[in-house]
Amino acid sequence: MRVKAAPGHRVPLEDDPYKYIETAKAVDVPDTSYYRRRLAACELMLADKLGAGAKQPAKESAE
Repeated sequence: MRVKAAPGHRVPLEDDPYKYIETAKAVDVPDTSYYRRRLAACELMLADKLGAGAKQPAKESAE
């Protein structure tokens, strides 16, 4: 699942407590009870499907 930290939170990774999930970019994490608890506590948010850097296709203008 793809998650990012809620605003104002830094969430340690399950397997490396010295690395953090932050608000700036979404990361892929396994669907484990650790991350599910963090989601339930509103410390993590599910990231959008497009990703942070994906662009929407441009709409053509009718002239």
